[in-house]
Amino acid sequence: MKKIEAIIQPFMLESVKDALKGAGVDGITIFEVRGHGRQKGHTETYRNQEYTVEFIPKLKMEIIVADGSADRVVGILTDAARTGKIGDGKIFVSNIENAIRIRNGDKGEDAL
Repeated sequence: MKKIEAIIQPFMLESVKDALKGAGVDGITIFEVRGHGRQKGHTETYRNQEYTVEFIPKLKMEIIVADGSADRVVGILTDAARTGKIGDGKIFVSNIENAIRIRNGDKGEDAL
């Protein structure tokens, strides 16, 4: 099994969610997070005062999929979240040793 973590722009959530749902992907966890990559934040002006926003609001999605589905899901995420501008985000893929469904004790891919 693979854990796919995607950091995306908040305004891209609906298109990403719809693309995943259309591909039959279930089980998504979403977190509101803040951070920055290469853009290192930005400056804004409020009431003629300039201030620096170091950490930009983002969304983090976590999806656990079977090994054979990981590349397809990463492709869907990439296509749906891409604007072509700096700050689009990142996708991380890692191995999951086991999963257990608490309700009935299903293990491994059966728990997905």
